[in-house]
Amino acid sequence: MARLGDVCEILDNKRIPITASNRRTGPYPYYGANGIQDYVDNYIFDDELVLLAEDGGNFGSKDKPIAYRVSGKCWVNNHAHVLKTKDGLDVDYLCYSLMFYDVSGLVNGATRQKLTQTDMRKIEIPLPSLNEQRKIVMVLDKVSDLIAKRGQQLEKLDELVKSRFIEMFGDPISNQFGWKVKKLVDVSVLITNGNTPKGGSENYVNEGIMFLRSQNVWRNRIDLDDVAYIDKDMHAAMAKSSVHDKDILITKTGRINTENSSLGRAALFHGADNSANINGHVYLIRLDGTVVPEYVVAILTGEPYRRYIRKVCVGGIDKRQINLDQVKNFPIILPPIELQEQFATFVAQTDKSKLAIQKSLEKLEILKKALMQKYFG
Repeated sequence: MARLGDVCEILDNKRIPITASNRRTGPYPYYGANGIQDYVDNYIFDDELVLLAEDGGNFGSKDKPIAYRVSGKCWVNNHAHVLKTKDGLDVDYLCYSLMFYDVSGLVNGATRQKLTQTDMRKIEIPLPSLNEQRKIVMVLDKVSDLIAKRGQQLEKLDELVKSRFIEMFGDPISNQFGWKVKKLVDVSVLITNGNTPKGGSENYVNEGIMFLRSQNVWRNRIDLDDVAYIDKDMHAAMAKSSVHDKDILITKTGRINTENSSLGRAALFHGADNSANINGHVYLIRLDGTVVPEYVVAILTGEPYRRYIRKVCVGGIDKRQINLDQVKNFPIILPPIELQEQFATFVAQTDKSKLAIQKSLEKLEILKKALMQKYFG
């Protein structure tokens, strides 16, 4: 075993935070604790490095990396430690060894956990020969490449659905086909937001009613990896936001300058009626049967609507939101119901292909976790 402080050069003193007033668009990636935050017009590093979250990272998560590899010209803020390998340590091996490192005994802070440089230097990693390190990297790279390819296949199917939508219905905002338009509230029986119980996570239980938060609602999918639960009494007290099968969920807040911004993400819920509830950062839309849910979700998750939401949202630089009245007033184009149903059938067929790829992806991810455990403990 070797300590990071002994096998890495720590370049934290070269980091420079960027403020909103001096941040500009440019060709160089700007990194923070969780990866690329933006692109800027200058750089402070030009090397093969590993960045390890200092604070605001995915501490406590078993599935989200806290370390990642960077190469070439970039800017790094003061939320990530900057590590350069010394002789005898492969940079890719270092990244893999730290990617899911359990730092629970090293971080401190009640509201925002922090991994100080002093404690970071104490982290120990296995250190086999350089040749063995490279063999391990080769195996993990092959599995990671397969995982990436499955992800790309899923993305291509998503793009196919988007292309089919535009082909059938056009841009839902400019409405070049001249479809009739109604407000979302006029094709819904319920539009509401949830509540965040006083005490927050203190109300969560190990088993019970799913409590969906913004991190569970992505574009066109509900992610239950980090789902919370509330008991039946709290669920009953929040009956107005109880979720039904094929309800549409939309996230309320987020930044607007990131690819996976949590602002305005929408997905269709599939599950038994009253089997879930939502917190205060999620809106619920229950349609009235005159429009097809899969069709409406495709409108809300397309790029034209993403631009529209960015235009109408309110708030400051780092956090925007869409309010309830704005959601109610979302314009929805209304082609014949038969066309909407044809599109929904196409989506269902595509989803079958996505399911097969997703199962393969899950098996690969399980394999990668097993290998990571084998190599790094």
